[in-house]
Amino acid sequence: MQQKASEDIPIARIQAIKARYEADLLKKANVVGVGIGIRMRQGRPVGGPALIVNVTHKVPLEQLHPQDRIPETLDGVRVWVEAIGEVKAQQ
Repeated sequence: MQQKASEDIPIARIQAIKARYEADLLKKANVVGVGIGIRMRQGRPVGGPALIVNVTHKVPLEQLHPQDRIPETLDGVRVWVEAIGEVKAQQ
């Protein structure tokens, strides 16, 4: 499942990997969404397109059950974990 991530991966490949793993990722603790994007740090892009896993809050790795840990890469695509808080439907 894990390989070295590349910044030159076509979006179509990332979309296929998202489709392949999204259901499994959504079953992990605190995960509320999965998308595709470019990670930003201090208003600047960090690397190329990647899979973005949205969580309610980040938890130290040692406090997560092994099955709830999110891999750094999936099939060679970088995975970023972003804490976004609770997701609530608007009226």
